[in-house]
Amino acid sequence: MTSPLVPRVLGPLVALSLVLAGAPSATAAPVDVAPSARPPSDSTVRQSAAHGPAEQADVLAYWSRERMDAAVPLGRVVDGVVAGLPLLPLGPAARSRAAAPRSNSTGERWTHGGQVARTTGKVYLTIDGRDFTCSASVVRAKNRDTVFTAGHCLKDGTGSWARNWTFVPAYADGHQPYGRFTARELLVPSKWAKKADESFDFGAAVLNSAGGAHVQDRTGAQRVAFGRRPQQSYAFGYPSTPPYRGDHLHYCSGDTRADRGGTTANGMRCVMTQGSSGGPWLADFDPATGIGTLVSVISFKYVTDPSTQYGPRLGAEARRLYRRARTL
Repeated sequence: MTSPLVPRVLGPLVALSLVLAGAPSATAAPVDVAPSARPPSDSTVRQSAAHGPAEQADVLAYWSRERMDAAVPLGRVVDGVVAGLPLLPLGPAARSRAAAPRSNSTGERWTHGGQVARTTGKVYLTIDGRDFTCSASVVRAKNRDTVFTAGHCLKDGTGSWARNWTFVPAYADGHQPYGRFTARELLVPSKWAKKADESFDFGAAVLNSAGGAHVQDRTGAQRVAFGRRPQQSYAFGYPSTPPYRGDHLHYCSGDTRADRGGTTANGMRCVMTQGSSGGPWLADFDPATGIGTLVSVISFKYVTDPSTQYGPRLGAEARRLYRRARTL
């Protein structure tokens, strides 16, 4: 099943944010550091991002505090957009703190630290001249520079690649304790790049070092597994539309079920909103240490069911993409 692409078709809350934010001015044009895409493999399409020191410096300079604050969350709703889509129910999402992590949360702030608080980060990116936010997670890799996220946080389906792609691990209320990491390579499955197939809405960014350090050396990393159907999982991200503000890491947790809408994705009850896209689904998660195994990423919601988020199954294509990314 395919759908209209982001950012041309967004949930009404995001669309409203775009109207309020307006297009970038002529003096605030996005930095262009993305040459033409590399030739694709059978299942993976790769795009160069910021490679040299000058390009990396340009991207970091682009993300002033004002632009970071003005960036709007990137999200997707499939099967069209319904005017007047109501705000998602507050429920437990309104809670700022919980006594202990819960295995059946539909959305609340993560206040328990651990490795997940370091390895999950906020992403800033530009698509077609507009600035957006997503989420991503550091995964174990030979190059110590690899993060997994949603495909639409890297490339607008069959449309444009993202530019100015920057990862801020452990972002919290404007603080950037481990610095900012620009991307040097972006990778998505060819089925996402050529067909915008929601079953393949995942991808990876390979990051440049920051201050001479690899991101994995600063934050640690999560395990990653392929061919597993997510069951009991924890999902993490930076939701940024009401009742959330994108200032802190949030989570959902619970059992998952197969999507009946025509994709191979799985769904989890979760009221986290746009901006959480690309955040990790972690199985075998230990709340005490914050360590788990990445088995999916936050991808989309149906407008007819805004309380369920879906994540694609990471199969053979994801394995090939990961193997390619970790050696770059």
